[in-house]
Formats: sequence, structure tokens, C-alpha cells
Amino acid sequence: MENLNGGAFLISDSQPDWTFIPEELNEEQLMVRQMALDFLEQEILPVMDQLEKQVPGVSPGLIERAGELGLLGAHMPTMYGGTELDTNTNTVLADVMGPAGSFLVSFAAHTGIGMLPILYFGTEEQKQRYLPPMISGAIKAAYCLTEPGSGSDALAAKTRADLTEDGAFYRLNGQKMWISNAGFADVFIVFAQVGGDQFTGFIVDRNTPGISLGAEEDKMGIKGSSTRQVFFENVLVPVGQVLGQIGKGHHIAFNVLNIGRYKLGVMCAGAGRTVVTTAVRYANERHQFGQPIGSFGAIQHKLAEMAIRTFAAESASYRISQLMHVKKEAGSAEGKTFAQAMLEAAEEYAIECSILKVYGSEVIDFCVDENVQIHGGIGFSEEYPVARAYRDSRINRIYEGTNEINRLLMIDQLFKRALKGQLDIVGPAWAVQKELASMPSMERLEGPYAEEKKAISDFKKVILMAAGGAAKMQMDGKLNLKEEQELLMNCADMLMDLFAAESMLLRIQKLAGRSSTAQPMEVYDALLRVFLHDTTARMTKNATDAIASFAEGDLLKTFLMGVKRYTKYPPVNVKKDRRLIAEAMRAANGWCF
Repeated sequence: MENLNGGAFLISDSQPDWTFIPEELNEEQLMVRQMALDFLEQEILPVMDQLEKQVPGVSPGLIERAGELGLLGAHMPTMYGGTELDTNTNTVLADVMGPAGSFLVSFAAHTGIGMLPILYFGTEEQKQRYLPPMISGAIKAAYCLTEPGSGSDALAAKTRADLTEDGAFYRLNGQKMWISNAGFADVFIVFAQVGGDQFTGFIVDRNTPGISLGAEEDKMGIKGSSTRQVFFENVLVPVGQVLGQIGKGHHIAFNVLNIGRYKLGVMCAGAGRTVVTTAVRYANERHQFGQPIGSFGAIQHKLAEMAIRTFAAESASYRISQLMHVKKEAGSAEGKTFAQAMLEAAEEYAIECSILKVYGSEVIDFCVDENVQIHGGIGFSEEYPVARAYRDSRINRIYEGTNEINRLLMIDQLFKRALKGQLDIVGPAWAVQKELASMPSMERLEGPYAEEKKAISDFKKVILMAAGGAAKMQMDGKLNLKEEQELLMNCADMLMDLFAAESMLLRIQKLAGRSSTAQPMEVYDALLRVFLHDTTARMTKNATDAIASFAEGDLLKTFLMGVKRYTKYPPVNVKKDRRLIAEAMRAANGWCF
């Protein structure tokens, strides 16, 4: 496996054997998957109504049960009571837990932003004290970052921590909001400004005097998750409870978010499969005009499009999982600790983590919306779970960094990696410029998926042309990219489409080499063709919008010729392909890939 740098997919010809696909799960991974699935179906889904009403003890009890099953410590070292499962197996767990609704918020907040700061940045004493009971579920965690005046701009937090005269404690004063698990958490990861200007993390026990909670928030969705404000009034925190270094709290906050974004994207893909199955079954059962509504082309279009986007999100999930798995294993082989290797793997693929968070959250939003539409009036009734899924999905585009912030981060980190020499995009961008000045190749495409491979290669050229052109304008002093968010959004959308499309292609290439598949290859090929057909149109629009926002005259004409040249995937009979996909799912009565 070559070129493991984060963001390198833009300039590399990725190979199928560099990725991992869910069809390759080994026996142990399938056993873990089944255990998690049993927990979901037998213990979580039956109490969804109780969770929605926040019946006391239900959510904390499920966390404790997850601890008994080993689900809370799958990503934790054995020395603290974890099971140290590999990255791909942890991805399987997140994938299976996707449909857990409100409980997913409690589970993810505890295992992610609650536990990882201590694993990554805690002292050995802090790890020994807190991680074992967190892994067992005896202690539940919450993460206190957001404040009324600081959301996306987390470093603008006003909560203060002042050292007492005897130097033994920090006195915390401030207010946090939107804190998941606040109602039952035993420990808080809290960020405060030491002396008013040094952003720092702390581990704060819930029973410390001076901590109080606001009422449960009345939210649009994820009603079953505890969400409260947390107030700190002269709370004395021992100096030994500082997490990491004074003034370095941003390292904790931002690094923990990387893996959180990744897991969120995986969970959204997992939830998407369940939503697709719900929609297919209803389309098979509901009759109008003397036949199942699933036999109508308009409904088949919806079912197929839900499946195509979910399949793309799932493919991207396991591709990133493998990248982080290989990076983490390499770090461990170099003698790095479990926590250090895990942290560096997530940090390396921060761009990909943001891509998956945004893409996955927008895919599930699309799916739950179409699911309501397919169900009609029933979908709008709170008596059925369709409405709950619709409400619960909406938060995914907001937390773990809004999708707008994550789009900006993708491009910002791409340019930063290039400036640091970690990623050479200047050379490839210049090569595209030279190619534009030459005659198009008349070479005939040959071999399996030749047109698809070329389309992916050309998409990369479009992005390099648009992003490279904008970067050149900035270097020449003609553009300030910090003030060009619309342009950056265009580039981010192209980057996401590229990654999703290539992930699908790599997965389907792998499937084509297998002796048996869940569906005939013609169905998988249909998924890929339709996605590439639609991606080509989106690439054309986003590239045109981006380029026209900074180029004029001959430069604009040249670049637009390039867009036309690099968006030539052959026309597809999308009606025929979507019907093929929908019929496969209707025959299976649900997700079948």
C-alpha cells in the first residue's frame, strides 16, 4: 500500500487492494457484528419509546449493559480493561449502532468525546482512575465545550479557571450548553480559560460542589438523549485534574473531533441501510391503483437513489477505516503507544474524516426525507418510527462541527498540508495546466471499468484546476481565500464527490474479483454508473461556479474548456439502471448489497 498521506487520494491512483469492503469481514468481525446487532435489536430498539420519554435509568442502564458486552472498550487498551479491537472491527461496531436513534448520542458521547480525551492526553494516573470504570459503564462521561457565545468558534469560550492562592486547585466559573449525557454523567471533560486566556482541558467529577444543571432541553429530535446546560460556580478542581498541558486545550478538542467525525459518518451510513429497508418494505406493502407503490417509476427512483447514496457512504466509510487501520498498525510497529498510534492515524486523515462526516450526514438526511415521502401521511405521524428518524437525523449536520465548518476545513487542511510539504498538489496541478494546452488524447479506453477509471482521473484534474487556479490567484495577491467561502464550498463538494465516487469504484472492482456477491454484478455496476453520471453533472456545476468566481477573460475561457474536457463520462440510461436497483431491493424486501 503506497502513499498513505491524508488527502493523497486527490493526486494518487488508488488501487482496490488499498481499501477494505464490508464483504471482507472475517469470522471474528462477523461475530462482533452479530453481538452488536443482537444488542441493538433485542435491548435498544424495544425501548425506543421509553428512551424518547427519557424514562429514568433506561439510557444509563443501556450504557452499563453495553459495558458488560465489551462494546464500550472495543477501542481501548487491554491494560485498562478494553479489548483493543482493530480499526475495521470498531468501524463495524459504529456501523451496526447507526440505527440506535437517541441512544446513539449517549453511546457515542461516552465512548468518543468522553473517553478519548483521557486516553489521548491523560496522565497515567488519570487513565488508571477513569478509563476502567468508563469501559465497564460504571462511570458515564460528558464533554463540556460549547457555550452560549462559542460554538464553532470554540476557542472563544468564556469559562474561566483561576489558580487558588495555595496553588492546589483551579476555581472554575462559567456556563456550558448543549451537553450530551449531562443529566446522568459522573464525570465531565471541561474546557476553560486558565487566567482568562489559556484554553485548557480539565477532568471534573460531577459531585464536586458548585456544579448545577439546567433543565432538559426540549429538542427537535434525539429527544431520548439527555441534553442540559452545566453551570460552574466557584468549583474547586484539584490541579492534578488538568487534562494535558495548560493552554493546549485546543489540541484535545480538535484531535478528539477527528475520530468523532469519522464515527458519525459511519453511523449515518449504518442508519441509512435501515431507512432504505423500511422504505422498500412499505413500498412493497402499500397498494394504490391496484398495485404496490414500489412498482411505480417515481417510487423506484427514490428507492434507488437512497440506495446509491448509502452504498457510496458505506464504501467511503470502510475505505477510510482501512487507511486509519494501516496507519495505526504502522505506528504500533514503530513502538508508539496504542493511544498515540490511534491519535496520529485520525489526525493524518482529518480531511477524510471531515468528508465522511459531511457526506454521511447529508446522505442520511436525504434518505429519511424520502422515507417520509414514500410513507405519505403515515410518514408524518408520530405513531410511526418514520417521523422519529426524520427528526433524529437533522442534528448530524450540526454537531461534531457544522457541515459548513467541515467543508471549509477540508480545503484549508488540503492547502496547509501542501504548504508543509506533506502533500504535493502543485506538481499535479501544473501538469493539468500543461495538459490543457495540448491536444486531447485519442487513445481508446480498454479493460474493465475503463470509462469509470478515466472519469475518476478526470474529476481529480477538474479539482486541481479549480483549486490550483484559486491558490495561484491568492499567491499573486489577487484573491483572499479566507473571504471566498462560496468558492471553498464548491471545491469541498467536488472533493467529497470524488472521494465517494472513487470509493464506490474501488469496492465494485473488488467485488468483481470475488467468486460470489450478494447481487449480480450488473446491479453493482448500475449503482456505480448512476452515481458517476450524476457526479459528472455536479462536478461541472461546482467547477464552473468556482472558476467563474475568480477568473475572467481568456483565463476563464481556458478553464471552462478544461471543465468541459474533464467531465465527459458517457451518458447513462439512469431510468433503466435505477429500476434495476429498485427491483433488486424489492425482491429482497430491503437492503440487499
